[in-house]
Amino acid sequence: MEDICSYALGIGQERSNYVEVKAERSFSNEIVLKNGKPETSGFDISYGLSVRVVVDGALGFSSTNNLERENVRAVVEDACSMAKAASRLIKRPISFSEEERHSNVSYRVKERESAIDISPEDKLGLLKEINGSIPGDVRLAGNLMNLNDDVTEKHYINSEGSSIHSLIPKISFFGFFNVIENGDSAQAMLEKGASKGWEAVEEWGLGDYVSEEISVLKNVLGKGKNPPKGSMDVLCGPEVTGIASHESCGHPYEADRILGREAAQAGESFVSLDMMGTRIGSDIVTLVDDPTIENSYGYYLYDDEGVKAKKRHLIREGIINELLHNRETAGQLGLKSNGSARCNSYDREPIIRMANTFVEAGDWKKDEIIEDTKRGVLINSFTEWNIDDRRYNQKYVSREAYLIEEGEIRYPLKKVSLELTTPKFWSSVDAVADDVRFFAGNCGKGEPMQGIPVFMGGPTIRLHDIDMGGSL
Repeated sequence: MEDICSYALGIGQERSNYVEVKAERSFSNEIVLKNGKPETSGFDISYGLSVRVVVDGALGFSSTNNLERENVRAVVEDACSMAKAASRLIKRPISFSEEERHSNVSYRVKERESAIDISPEDKLGLLKEINGSIPGDVRLAGNLMNLNDDVTEKHYINSEGSSIHSLIPKISFFGFFNVIENGDSAQAMLEKGASKGWEAVEEWGLGDYVSEEISVLKNVLGKGKNPPKGSMDVLCGPEVTGIASHESCGHPYEADRILGREAAQAGESFVSLDMMGTRIGSDIVTLVDDPTIENSYGYYLYDDEGVKAKKRHLIREGIINELLHNRETAGQLGLKSNGSARCNSYDREPIIRMANTFVEAGDWKKDEIIEDTKRGVLINSFTEWNIDDRRYNQKYVSREAYLIEEGEIRYPLKKVSLELTTPKFWSSVDAVADDVRFFAGNCGKGEPMQGIPVFMGGPTIRLHDIDMGGSL
């Protein structure tokens, strides 16, 4: 892996102003159980190399899974030719930010037991156990469960002298359950993920987790009442805080999106460069993106441009503080990259991505917020969400929600709909609890689409005086 990267780097240095080479080897497994029966599952081994160059201010990228030297030479030459041709058309030459060199870096995530070593039969057996743990009084229209694990090894070098080797295992569970009760139905999509080995599955307690969540949904469908209307406080549980953090703060704070480079694929951003340093939330809201959280689903210590990862304070005490940058956007704005460039495979270019996006803990306890609320709703989890392509108008529909009156939880509510703008959401926060939790997800972006693992989360927060329209 190291030798072929060095060979490609040497060729690229003769033909470009800048070159980076990355070799990647990954092993992945997927086990699927649908309505209690095994479905077609996948087992994959991937190995390849990519080259990215800058020639006369333009980028070129090429990749291959044939690592014979003559083919690798052709790939480097192809990337250089592509960049050379593009240089005649660009209006603004690309200038990468100047970054610290990281030489001979190597890191890996330690596992107690590798998921790769667990047999397919044992993995399928686990899913069958989870399926068997579903309470007998819960009626399901259908369910689907996936168990995925992979190990990815990367070797990255560039013409500035950086050399970084990493090995990261990931494991995840996804479950989809359609619950029917009293002639009504609702869906629960449950997901777990970590940068760990098989021990993560043992820690999750998936049987109890699935059983509890679908029992809660059955209770909401069976006993839930229509939500109230009018002005009231809205308490968002960690799952709802997390999806709002990801969708209404993470995505619109991606610098490439703000600069218009995502408009054709994913949309634009309501955030503009002249909004930096302005207030968007209350002074108790601090929202960060941090890839360095150990064993997190979005974990990495160096991004796919060789930049050291760090915690990014997107909102600090209610103020728009920082955007997510790669070396290109940082260079354009005269800044340093904050290590936000990621790709999901050797044959994809790194683009600006989130990692673990969440609201930091506050001083309240969850019970204190409930006791302090005279009239409101608690939305513990969501079953549906949508947001416009500028990340300004958004809606979240509850999976589990409750009415709060005079500081007490009264009864469950069905399909509470929270609909408001991003500034209204974050400026309305008047209480932040200390019960931070994380939820796994796979975030999509790019063309071709790149799905990457992330965490989203935070604590219970309260939005004050929100106009609620009732149910859907």
